[in-house]
Amino acid sequence: MNAIRSKAYSYLQNFSLKRRIVILFIAGSLIPFAGIGLISYFTIDSILFNKIQLGIQSNLKQVQLSLENTISNMSHVSQQLSFDGTVGKKLDQFLLGDGPYETWSLSSEIKSEVGTITFTNPNIGLTMYYVAKDGTYLFENLNAVKHFDPGKLPVLDVTNKITYHAPHTSQDGLNNHNVLSILRKAGIPDRDDIYIYIESGFKLAQNILETDRLSQSSHHLLLSGDGTIAFSELPGVFPANGAFPGQHSGADHGTYRDYYWFKGTSTQGWSIVSVIPKAEYNKERNRWLVQIVIFSLLVLAISLLLAWLLWKMVYRPLTKFHKEMKRAGQSDFRTGSERTYIPEFDYLLREFGEMKQQIGALFLEVEQKEKRRADLEIEKLRYQINPHFLMNTLDTAHWLAVMNGQNEIDQLVVSLNKLLYYNLGKLGEQATVREELEALREYLTLQQIRYDFQFNVRMEADEHVLDMVIPRFILQPLVENALYHGLNDQGSIRVDVKYDGFIELSVHDNGEGMTEETIRHLLHNDQVEKKKVGMGIGMNYVKRMIEFYYDGQATMQIKSELGKGTSVILRLPAMEAERDV
Repeated sequence: MNAIRSKAYSYLQNFSLKRRIVILFIAGSLIPFAGIGLISYFTIDSILFNKIQLGIQSNLKQVQLSLENTISNMSHVSQQLSFDGTVGKKLDQFLLGDGPYETWSLSSEIKSEVGTITFTNPNIGLTMYYVAKDGTYLFENLNAVKHFDPGKLPVLDVTNKITYHAPHTSQDGLNNHNVLSILRKAGIPDRDDIYIYIESGFKLAQNILETDRLSQSSHHLLLSGDGTIAFSELPGVFPANGAFPGQHSGADHGTYRDYYWFKGTSTQGWSIVSVIPKAEYNKERNRWLVQIVIFSLLVLAISLLLAWLLWKMVYRPLTKFHKEMKRAGQSDFRTGSERTYIPEFDYLLREFGEMKQQIGALFLEVEQKEKRRADLEIEKLRYQINPHFLMNTLDTAHWLAVMNGQNEIDQLVVSLNKLLYYNLGKLGEQATVREELEALREYLTLQQIRYDFQFNVRMEADEHVLDMVIPRFILQPLVENALYHGLNDQGSIRVDVKYDGFIELSVHDNGEGMTEETIRHLLHNDQVEKKKVGMGIGMNYVKRMIEFYYDGQATMQIKSELGKGTSVILRLPAMEAERDV
């Protein structure tokens, strides 16, 4: 148990405050509602089930009584027409008639009495005597069909020599509705082939089955005494003349496929079954369930609204704290104007804002100190480079003065003065691309006089790049490295300046190249092997300069192949001029 509790607690620790608030509100709202809902469900479900079942059985009982009354009424009328009644005796006399007049007189009396009987019984339809011997009719009150075969009619039950027929198409030639009918012997002495045939009234059978129908989806079956289906309103599921599936169960209700069925047994021996689709049967209960679900969703929506309101009061202020902390992490120490309109949180935000201001002031102080330190490092690197170059150039000027005439010395001194003036930064920390290239030309003039081998330098620059601003003195160290550490006789250097959103400065030589390890040491500020004295100084200076001026937005790339040459490529963002005159 302790292990389970510990695991659950560990799991909950990973939940955010917002998630916990939402879960607590939903649980607090839905758990009581779910308990009440379950109790209500089982109670109301039982009530609805009993209500529906009682309603079906009540309707079924009414239909059963109506059918029983109709059949009893037809049986009573048939008794009047039999030999035991007055009409039957006159029929016997009619059949034994001694003369035309007596026959005509008896015929008129029989027709009159049959008409009177059927008139006083509005639920009676076609009524006639049927002579089975030759298939003829006697004294029919309506127009019977020409070919009548009572053996083809569905038998509902046979009792007391009376055959009760299930609903079938009327034998009245002018009526095609379903009717109930009976067939009994007339009881005429020596004439067993004469029967009395009586049908129920116009639409009576259909009206009985339609009366008090639970819904348009409910249907009826009529079963004979042995359980055979004599009449079916669902022939696809319960075919006529087939056995009823629930006949042998002895129950008065049950299920079959997608239907519920309820059965009532008549005192006359036949049974009536009401068949209802399960979907229709459960319709009212499902409607109640839908109402419960809608109400549950409403409760859930209210719970979520309350959780959102609590989140707005508690969680949103915390997100504002997180926002302020994130800004502080991104070195944005400005005091925000965030307000939560909750006094306690607003007080904490003000305190946090003051703390940010203090941290910002400390960062600014450290940044200024670091900038001053970087400036000193750059100046130190410059003076590491420039005196070395100056001493070599002056030495060259000394030997030229000894060996040559004044013109070359004059050219050397003029170029040296221009270059020293530019390199020592008298024009400021920044220069245009044009100025950087002019200073590089002065430097190359001096080097071509100084070196005793031939080399070729070609410079190309896009016209619209010449007036863009770059840090001063970043091309000369790259060209100097190419001269000192890469070229031999017939060496070649190409300087390209392009613009594609960035200013791209590239220096290419066809010298001896360098290894991948040397490139890695140069780019990562490691100490280069002392076999090539001073090679890392110029590269380190350029690298530090672009890092200082462009704050990580500039890149330096070195590509080299042993025996074929080296390319150094700088990509610098376009920068606004900050010239110090």
